[in-house]
Amino acid sequence: MNQAIEQGIATLIAGGAGADLQPVAAALAPVRALVDAALCHLHRQCSLDGTLNAELLDRHQLACYEIAFCAADLGAAAAVLAYGERVRDDALASWAALQFSVEAAKTVLGRLGSRAADFGLTPRQIAEAGLAFEDTGLPARYLSGAAMAELGRRLGAREGDFLPAALDGEKEIIRDTFRRFASGVVMPLAERIHREDLDVPEEILQPLREMGCFGISIPERYQGLQPDSGDDSLYMILVTEELSRGSLGAAGSLITRPEILTRALIAGGTEEQRQHWLPRVASGETLCAISLTEPDYGSDLAAAKFRATRTEGGWLLNGGKTWCTFAGAASLILVLARTGSDAEGFRGLSLFLVEKPRTPGHTIEVIQPEGGRLSGHAIPTLGYRGMHSFDLSFEDYFVPDGALLGGEGGLGKGFYYTMAGLTGGRLQTSARAAGVMQAACEQALAYARERKVFAQPVADYQLTQVKLSRMIATLQASRQFSYAVARQVDAGGGKMEASLVKLFACRAAEWVTREALQIHGGMGYAEEMPVSRYFVDARVLSIFEGAEETLALKVIARDLIAGAAA
Repeated sequence: MNQAIEQGIATLIAGGAGADLQPVAAALAPVRALVDAALCHLHRQCSLDGTLNAELLDRHQLACYEIAFCAADLGAAAAVLAYGERVRDDALASWAALQFSVEAAKTVLGRLGSRAADFGLTPRQIAEAGLAFEDTGLPARYLSGAAMAELGRRLGAREGDFLPAALDGEKEIIRDTFRRFASGVVMPLAERIHREDLDVPEEILQPLREMGCFGISIPERYQGLQPDSGDDSLYMILVTEELSRGSLGAAGSLITRPEILTRALIAGGTEEQRQHWLPRVASGETLCAISLTEPDYGSDLAAAKFRATRTEGGWLLNGGKTWCTFAGAASLILVLARTGSDAEGFRGLSLFLVEKPRTPGHTIEVIQPEGGRLSGHAIPTLGYRGMHSFDLSFEDYFVPDGALLGGEGGLGKGFYYTMAGLTGGRLQTSARAAGVMQAACEQALAYARERKVFAQPVADYQLTQVKLSRMIATLQASRQFSYAVARQVDAGGGKMEASLVKLFACRAAEWVTREALQIHGGMGYAEEMPVSRYFVDARVLSIFEGAEETLALKVIARDLIAGAAA
């Protein structure tokens, strides 16, 4: 091994990584400046008379897509470096934060360099920034095979989180409580639920009701656990992450729908609607589903055709919906419907609180006394089984006037209330991704220790150790990014950042679970191994709560480019 590398590793082992946190943060500044310059260029290219133009933005989709990922990588790096500062006493935490951040910088430079002209940059500008970054010596220190393998070896010697979570005592208790539940109750049931595509059983649902799980996001004044004094989204993130570690389909997504419903009700519901529904949801008496997507209109909610028309005493719902997760088990579905004309776009949409009986299994068939009908069937899916996602058909399905979210004042405001709900849902999805990554890292390490190849444990090979260090560092970056965005959301902002952290975390989960499966070799492809379930479950994360492409183009890039004009 090169003597300089040996000395560098010795320094890192002795806890010297903390001294590099500020230099790495400083070295990222020129990289961030290139991204800012690219955003300014895109603003000029995509504007007419100083205003962003949708048609021009669509002409630059690839650049917009790539710049969104650049922003996501830099956001994750900033969050994990701040975390490294908070836990300087843990040498491996700072080391992992630095390894991730240095690699993130090189990834961003690579994205920019692959099509410099699209970003209004020159190859020379990017090359000079890259050389300046290399001249700091930081890439050589943290990205050598020997250094990355040593970090992986040392992280592999740890159990549990691998790195400190940096939580206060109360939140540590909450996290540990749900971790024990996930390990003791969810994991033993998860494989059978997945392989036989079963409903989420009462063995999981009832204890979670008793633990107050469904009221995590509901204010105390409505019998939930959220303080009336202000939001604390970290509780929701911690519970979601631990349940997702147990199983994404059988537990990790159970509080996503209550989260979205609660935020929509708080944003636009009448007080009578809140008083009626939120205590029932908080207790778990009422399980709920969210129905937004239509067969011909996925993430483009403004183009929705599903219609609600007035009738005596209420509304008649007609049309098709798809990908309505948990619709069978739910007795309440929040449905987005067009109450205005097609020409009104998103301004013609409203939300309805639609009651139905619980219908276990893979089919739904509800016929009302007046003749209205709701039917549906579960969509066979690659993964994410247990909760079942349904195609739904409504035929003159009657709902009373009181079902219109917000009453008459809520007419035409359904899109805005939906967005209020999806901010929390997207943040929560980043936590679901972290939970799946945590489980994948644990399984990969356990298998690598047991499995021998060429008479040597897989865990002892340099490449395995490098994979583990990158996986765990990516997991920690994702986790800390979600914590940081949660604080922004609780302060009243963070809408774009919630999309940004979802973009990062979901792509990261795909990669981490892929590497975990690869460490298992052929056994990773067998359904009997939990890692195969993590792999197929992770794939859905970049699709629901806003598909990756829609978030990158229509939310993140648009917002960043608009802000570049300032």
